[in-house]
Amino acid sequence: MPKGENGLPVKDLTELLRGIAAQVEGIAGEVKITKVTADSREAGPGVLFVAVSGLRVDGHDFVEQAAAAGCAAVVVQKGRLKDAVGKRLKAVRIVVDDTRRALGELAAAFYGHPANRLRMIAITGTNGKTTTSYLLEGVLAAAGASPGVIGTVSYRFAGQELPAPYTTPEAVQLQQLLWQMVERRVTHVVMEVSSHALAQGRLQGVLFDVALFTNLTRDHLDFHGDMESYFNAKKLLFTEHLKQGATAVILQEGEGGENAAELGWGRRLAGELAADAGWRAAKRTIITCGMEAGSDIFPGRTVKSLAGIEAEVALPGGVMPMATRLVGDYNLKNVLGCLGVGTALGLDMERMRQALGSFAGVPGRLERVGEVDACRPAVFVDYAHTPDALENVLTTLRELTSGRLIVIFGCGGDRDRGKRPLMGAVAGRLADVVLVTSDNPRSESPEMILAEIETGLRGLPRLRGEALLRRPWLCGYDIIASRREAIRVGVQGAQSGDVVLLSGKGHECYQIDRAGKKFFDDRLEARQSLAVVGFEPRKETLR
Repeated sequence: MPKGENGLPVKDLTELLRGIAAQVEGIAGEVKITKVTADSREAGPGVLFVAVSGLRVDGHDFVEQAAAAGCAAVVVQKGRLKDAVGKRLKAVRIVVDDTRRALGELAAAFYGHPANRLRMIAITGTNGKTTTSYLLEGVLAAAGASPGVIGTVSYRFAGQELPAPYTTPEAVQLQQLLWQMVERRVTHVVMEVSSHALAQGRLQGVLFDVALFTNLTRDHLDFHGDMESYFNAKKLLFTEHLKQGATAVILQEGEGGENAAELGWGRRLAGELAADAGWRAAKRTIITCGMEAGSDIFPGRTVKSLAGIEAEVALPGGVMPMATRLVGDYNLKNVLGCLGVGTALGLDMERMRQALGSFAGVPGRLERVGEVDACRPAVFVDYAHTPDALENVLTTLRELTSGRLIVIFGCGGDRDRGKRPLMGAVAGRLADVVLVTSDNPRSESPEMILAEIETGLRGLPRLRGEALLRRPWLCGYDIIASRREAIRVGVQGAQSGDVVLLSGKGHECYQIDRAGKKFFDDRLEARQSLAVVGFEPRKETLR
């Protein structure tokens, strides 16, 4: 593939347009393309600019600016470009029905359709995507593959790690990442696929060999509006982005909590796919995973502790004894999903078992802070930021806690407001001490967010945090707007035998408010609090 001075491919415009339904206005035969972009600020000679309508900005308003910068051609949506602007343009104009869809297809063509040269694995669901992506990365490496990962924490391949501005990148960045992976001899790509990316068409031009559905619980309703629309966005992965002969791996449990009235999203997805004659005609198959017999993959005898999980897992190829340092039922479900994908890929059972046994954990996913010490409380950091995720992690820790369970959490601003009281109610029901604090308030008033969470805690006594923690026989909550102060109060007020959960931010090392982004790391704050306190033996509690 020929490359330009910027190291990117060089393609004929006519080659890029092959197979795309478009009306071309101008002479495209001699035009060379050195870059595809939807950002007019990147326009220049050799650039193909695609005008995409976003939530706040319409790229059609910048077509003239992109053309003036010397771009080789512009792609516009039928009926969106003003006639007067079109007449002034000297660049080749390409008119399509849907520029967002065209952006993905053009980017894929520009980079030589890299997904077709990789084993592509997608993970979608409200919770569990990141942990499962790390598990699969380890399992694939143990099987002798060269895995790449595109996900929430980072983009990783061939020994390099890049920051992840989005869980699922925009179409052009995604295709460039996949092309780079092909260049670096990556064999398998594990990709977290968000509902936003599916709804916005970022995966256009990408088909997957295996797709895993983890669960569906309340989140992102500020974007989707309701659970039905949220489900339909997730379903697009399985109906529009699977290769011929691909496998859908579907977890059939894990959809309870505050969403108990809407159980069965996984079962519903499996049923709808199985009933789709066109889907079956493409020789696609389904592997189900669950916590009970009846699924294709399920656990038998299981032993759980704060040190991890031991289980005998039934697979289509036999029973696999397995041990992992991951904690709790929801992580066992993540393991089952990983084994489902491994089964779909034909990976060796013994190598999967060994990889799971040596797995060290995921940054910010029930990550323990500090060394295990019987004289200190156990402190965990977790990314749980939905009602169901918070319920999962608190239920897990509740079962394994000999003392008090203390949770410190908040809710992000400019996001689904409806989940705030739900999360307050979950915390109040499952924890002994609840310290409500700021998460990423963004443009919202932190006090307003805290007040909305507090409505879910009605019926519990509110006491000053330090006083509450000095009285281990009491249960209740406090509101401490400063996250740093809330962590100090919670960790330094805990006793040996207690468990402290810092929830909501996980691996993030920043906090966002009206002033912008600033450095903040829950793990660092917790370590500092643990370091300055001599903890005393636990006193008996009433709970």
